[in-house]
Amino acid sequence: MSPHLILRVVSKLLIPLIVIFGLYVQFHGDFGPGGGFQAGVIIAVAVILYALIFGMDEARRAVPPGAVRYGAALGVLIYAGVGVATLFMNGAGEPLNFLDYDALHPDQGHHTGQHYGILLVELGVLTTVASVMLAIFYAFAGRVPDIPDEEW
Repeated sequence: MSPHLILRVVSKLLIPLIVIFGLYVQFHGDFGPGGGFQAGVIIAVAVILYALIFGMDEARRAVPPGAVRYGAALGVLIYAGVGVATLFMNGAGEPLNFLDYDALHPDQGHHTGQHYGILLVELGVLTTVASVMLAIFYAFAGRVPDIPDEEW
């Protein structure tokens, strides 16, 4: 019997719950504390826990470093894209305002545009933060030699 059997079983139960909690923090950020940064860290922690329990090779197979790099860039593009879109969606004669969320849904009133804008920006922040946290973890974990299970 593997000495890490209990850790593996418990982590397989906890990791999906950690991701669900991260998504809860993401989508609850409109109405209370939380948002993209906190959710990004929580989701990155789920992958880091997976790497600590199952090893770096398995974690890199589950979330490849290339996907992490693209995720960091994609998150910034989502954030900036929402801002640029709101710049050009203002009506004629109105001032150009970066991240003016009212331009996203002008016919539905103030709150609908704000809701969509904040949701999209927070999604960009979530993607960037989770990806950057994983990139930092992969960079530091790659410098430490693996310790065989026999030495534990």
